Amino acid sequence: MEHALVKLSVPAQPAFARSVRMMAANLAVLCSMTVDEVEDARMAAEEAFVYACATHPEFCDVSFEVGDEGLKMAFSLGGPLDADDPVVAEQVGLAQVLLSAVSDFFEISPDDCLLHVTKMVGVVDAN
Repeated sequence: MEHALVKLSVPAQPAFARSVRMMAANLAVLCSMTVDEVEDARMAAEEAFVYACATHPEFCDVSFEVGDEGLKMAFSLGGPLDADDPVVAEQVGLAQVLLSAVSDFFEISPDDCLLHVTKMVGVVDAN
């Protein structure tokens, strides 16, 4: 498959998590991922969306880069997290644990306020 870039902009509200999950799952299928890899990509997208929503943007812009090697996702962040808020800290901590379990790579880029998540095709989980 040729590389393709898909962009999605949704209100940063829990009701829209399903839209982000389903888009990621559909694009993972286009990458020829296995059923387990599609499920991981779907979960990674949801957790990244949860993380992005915790930064309180009005909208979350998500870009999906689709290719033979896998799916790369970037989620816009609203700003720095309120580390003193225990609810936010718990949500973000859980999202980071889950992202490390279901994605092959994730990082927060403070320079461009993006959360980058990658799920590769055919990468065997070392855990």
